[in-house]
Amino acid sequence: MKKMLPNKVQQITLTHAKLIHHVVMACGDVTKIAELEPALQSAEKNGWKVLVQRIRKILAGQRGSQLLKQLDEEDYVIIRAILEGIQNPESLPDMTQQRDANMAAPSLAAMIDVARKGDASALQVLADMAEQMTQTEGSMRQLGGALRYLVQGEWEIKILTRGMDEKGKKLISDIIDELHKLNSQ
Repeated sequence: MKKMLPNKVQQITLTHAKLIHHVVMACGDVTKIAELEPALQSAEKNGWKVLVQRIRKILAGQRGSQLLKQLDEEDYVIIRAILEGIQNPESLPDMTQQRDANMAAPSLAAMIDVARKGDASALQVLADMAEQMTQTEGSMRQLGGALRYLVQGEWEIKILTRGMDEKGKKLISDIIDELHKLNSQ
């Protein structure tokens, strides 16, 4: 696995802090596994099958490094954070800390860029993300719909931001700026 930047690892752990905490707590108190089960079933339905399988192995008592093998970047970071959290609860991500909104545009743009270049796994991740976003409300819903157009090469801000609030428009504008930077390199 290629080396990830520390801020990307931090973004992933902050994004999934609640899940990481709940799994670690369930490892210490088996009565909490039942509370965790609906979240695991939902994650599995949303395409996180490998991640959920590894979490179930951890809940069953496995702790070896083999749990980290053959995972994508995001799953690797989550599983590693869970294993480290079991060993040292002080290593758990802070659930009150907000994700850096400035990281969203570069991360999404990078994923859109590789999907546009034919990376099937990036395309699948974006499709899953878009599906989840379109089930929400407001600008997040429109962003989910805009992801497909961005992958297809539609970068007209007025078209992509129709119905979005200022925060959503800013994110789309930042994504497009990042895409231009990636394509000028």
